[in-house]
Amino acid sequence: MTVLVTGSRGRVASTLLDLLHSAGVEARAGSRNPEDLSPPPGVATVRCDLTDPASFDAALEGVDSVFLYAEAAHTGAFADRARAAGVGHVALLSSSSVLAPDAAGNPIAASHLAAERALSAAAEAGAFEATLLRPGAFATNALQWTWALKEGHGPALPYPHACGDPIHELDVAEAAFAVLTEPRLRGSSHVLTGPESLDFTEQLAILAEVTGRPAPHTRVTPEEWKESVAPHVPEPFADALLAYWSSQDGRPAPLTDAIETLTGHRARPFRAWAEDHAQDFAADAVRA
Repeated sequence: MTVLVTGSRGRVASTLLDLLHSAGVEARAGSRNPEDLSPPPGVATVRCDLTDPASFDAALEGVDSVFLYAEAAHTGAFADRARAAGVGHVALLSSSSVLAPDAAGNPIAASHLAAERALSAAAEAGAFEATLLRPGAFATNALQWTWALKEGHGPALPYPHACGDPIHELDVAEAAFAVLTEPRLRGSSHVLTGPESLDFTEQLAILAEVTGRPAPHTRVTPEEWKESVAPHVPEPFADALLAYWSSQDGRPAPLTDAIETLTGHRARPFRAWAEDHAQDFAADAVRA
C-alpha cells in the first residue's frame, strides 16, 4: 500500500508520515514546495499543490490511499483524478465546525463543508471510500500566546471563559493512521476531541504550572480584540471567531471518545500537550 500525505509541512501530516514510516507503510510526502520538506529517510516527496489541479496526476500515480487537507477550491477535481488513478480510499482532515447549523455561511466552516461535500459525492458515486476526520480545537492554537506570555502580559481575550476541547496533534495523526491502515474503520465520519473541556483561563493555568512561569491574560472587549487583529485576520473570520467564543462562554464543550475508539487509547490531556511543547514557551525560544 502507498499513502499520499498532502500538506506534509503541517504538524498533523508530518507526524503521520513518521507513523507510517515506522510501521513500514510506503508513504509519499506531498506539498506545494516539496523541496522544503524533511520527511523520514526513504520517504519520497512529490509536488502536490491542492490549489493547482495540474499537480494532481503525478502525485496520485500508484497511490492506494490519500490523507487530504480540506482545500475546498479543487476538491472535486482532486476526487476525479484520484478515481482515475485507482485510489481506493481518501481520509479528509476536516473540522467539527461543519456540524454547526450555520456552517455553510460561516467562513471558517464553509471551506471544510464544501470539501466534505465534494469528497462525499465522489464516494457515493463509487469512486472510492471516504473517511471524514473532524477535530475540534487543536491544542496548538495555544502557540499563538507564546510571545504575549514571554512579554509578560499574556494574551488579550474577549471571552476568557470560552470553553474548548483541545486535542493533541499527535492524537489526530494517530487517528488518521488508524483509518488509513485499518480497512474496517473506513467510510465513516469521526468527531475528534481532547479528553476535557477547558476554557482559556484553565489552559493558561496549566501552561503556568508546566512552564513554571506566569501565564496571565488581559480581558478586552470584542471590539478591541477585533481592532487589534485587523492587520492579519480578515473581518469575516474575526466575526466568526467572536461569535463562536461567545456561544461557548461558560459552556462546557461536548466531548467524544473517538480517539480511544480509533487508536485504542484515551486522548492526551492538554497538560501532556503543554509538556510536549514547553520549549516553545521558553524565554529563549526563537520566533519561527
